[in-house]
Amino acid sequence: RTQAEMAHTCRGTINLSTAHIDTEDSCNIVLSNGGRTYHLKANSEVERQRWVTALELAKAKAIRMRNNQSDDSGDEEPASQSDKSELHGTLKTLSSKLEDLSTCNDLIAKHGAALQRSLSELENLKLPAESGEKIKAVNERATLFRITSNAMINACRDFLDLAETHSRKWQRALQYEREQRIRLEETIEQLAKQHNSLERACRGAPGLSSSSTGITSTAKGSVQSAKGEASDEDEETEYFDAMEDAPAFITVTADPKHHRRSGSNLSGASEGHPEDWNLEDSVFESSNQSSYNESTCKDLLPKKRRRTRIPDKPNYSLNLWSIMKNCIGKELSKIPMPVNFNEPLSMLQRLTEDLEYHELLDKAVKCESSTEQMCFVAAFSVSSYSTTVHRTAKPFNPLLGETYELDRLEEFGFRSLCEQVSHHPPAAAHHVYSKRGWTLWQEITIASKFRGKYLSIMPLGAIHLEFHSSGNHYVWRKVTSTVHNIIVGKLWIDQSGEIEIVNHKSKDKCQLKFTPYSYFSRDVPRKVTGVVSDADGKAHYVMSGTWDEKMECSKIVHSSHGSTSTEGKQKTVYQTLSPKVLWKKYPLPENAENMYFFSDLALTLNEPEERVAPTDSRLRPDQRLMESGRWDEANVEKQRLEEKQRAVRRRREAEAVEALEEGKDYEGYIPLWFERKVDAVTGELICVYKGGYWEAKDKQDWSTCPDIF
Repeated sequence: RTQAEMAHTCRGTINLSTAHIDTEDSCNIVLSNGGRTYHLKANSEVERQRWVTALELAKAKAIRMRNNQSDDSGDEEPASQSDKSELHGTLKTLSSKLEDLSTCNDLIAKHGAALQRSLSELENLKLPAESGEKIKAVNERATLFRITSNAMINACRDFLDLAETHSRKWQRALQYEREQRIRLEETIEQLAKQHNSLERACRGAPGLSSSSTGITSTAKGSVQSAKGEASDEDEETEYFDAMEDAPAFITVTADPKHHRRSGSNLSGASEGHPEDWNLEDSVFESSNQSSYNESTCKDLLPKKRRRTRIPDKPNYSLNLWSIMKNCIGKELSKIPMPVNFNEPLSMLQRLTEDLEYHELLDKAVKCESSTEQMCFVAAFSVSSYSTTVHRTAKPFNPLLGETYELDRLEEFGFRSLCEQVSHHPPAAAHHVYSKRGWTLWQEITIASKFRGKYLSIMPLGAIHLEFHSSGNHYVWRKVTSTVHNIIVGKLWIDQSGEIEIVNHKSKDKCQLKFTPYSYFSRDVPRKVTGVVSDADGKAHYVMSGTWDEKMECSKIVHSSHGSTSTEGKQKTVYQTLSPKVLWKKYPLPENAENMYFFSDLALTLNEPEERVAPTDSRLRPDQRLMESGRWDEANVEKQRLEEKQRAVRRRREAEAVEALEEGKDYEGYIPLWFERKVDAVTGELICVYKGGYWEAKDKQDWSTCPDIF
């Protein structure tokens, strides 16, 4: 082969210069080179011998070519220039030293010959016998010295030849390892692409959700698990982590007509009256008709015209790893982040977004049954996550004392106020009053950890909801949000954990489970399931759906104990009526992908409004600059605001030290519109609204507001 051919080898080739050629029998030839072995078969022994002779000649020629060519020859062509330069530099140095030794050898030989001539001349002189013997001994030693120096030079020359020979072998070994590394990288990249393709195919495959859309089966007269009937497939998947999260109960859809005829014969842990489910004046029926097109109903009400779009998000590139590599294990709120990772909303505004489906609470007010009301409260608790499915950007951390108001009293009957009441740890207090019969309040502290591959966001604190007419007081807590593929791949968000909603007046409970995403699970992605039960533990409703699309409610007419699961737990079988849709997500506005995937409500949250407090998030300059697409200016402004806040904190710390030295008490930062009290229900110390904000707004008296911007 020519050098060009050797430089572009393909599958099925072998390097003859290092190959072993053997014969197995009269017709077979074996070529081996490292891990590769090729078996060739000739038609006859004569043909085999001709091939062996030709291969041996080709091998000898390849060896000569390898020895005569430079180190950057064909098969070593991909070696890096830096490695070649270093190797050539080493050989050049050795050659230079060898030349120096050769020069020294010539000088030694020259001076040694002169010394021997001088000694010979001394021997020819007539000297005493004793002197002649000494001169002869010196002459012999000079001869030995010259022989030794010649041997040293020859050994150095042999060493250089050996180094040149082995350097080629080392370079070939290095090139082989480099090629193996490239193949491995290509294989890993291909596997990653296949993995992503499989994930997309798995998520989009209609067969994964056709058998069951939650926990309710559409088949009548049969009992099916949400995981499917027991089969060989289940035995195969029992090793996967998804099997650990198998549902604790099974549901089947009952026939209402059948239960009207034989309802008196039902027995079990819990029973219901199916005819109640289809009353025309039922709140569930009205929710079915209105939840699909609530926005249309809203348009019928007189309201202020709000904006429907914001400037498109600029396409700025950013090296994420250069920023994130020093942040592993740190609290997210303490990491200085550029606005490139943000969306033009503050955490206070994101908290207010929980009210997007406030009409669920308006419907819950009309419920006469507390368990029925619990279903709407559960749907509302799930609906707050629907906006997060595409929202992978981080909201702005509010400054201490920052506020946000959302006054929709005339349009939707509620007004909301948030205030950042603590900076480290970051905590926000939220209060919502609705003239339609409910009040909601909460204090949320965000704990977050960056773990390299993913980011965990853990909201701490309870959410309180009270209905004015009934006095029903509901309390629940949020689940953990996880942002995946922080470093490599497309960002995506998952919600996981459990929510327990408790009515502290009637002791009704609802247990909701957010199933985490699993590659091996056959469940619907983002699945949420739950059961509503009364104070006695009697189950009344089954909740099912997904946190990014809709929630349904099924009335239980009969419950019984089913078979034991593979984990040894006994499952409960619920017979239910057909499910009713309580909540369905509104479609995103047009061009949402270029507007941070904001919903219709989110697009209006940062819209400038008059008469708001000077601490309102709408007036925050860095956030406003980012929304306008001026990100560089926004980063500068963000650093200024954060440094201003640090200066205030240092001054407050100095005041605390001074008060301590003087033996005085120091209260620290005191929230402006909220005050800390011990909650009578949970026993926790939380910030509750103390009043005064809306009165100050009416008077436009903001004299007590701090200067934070």
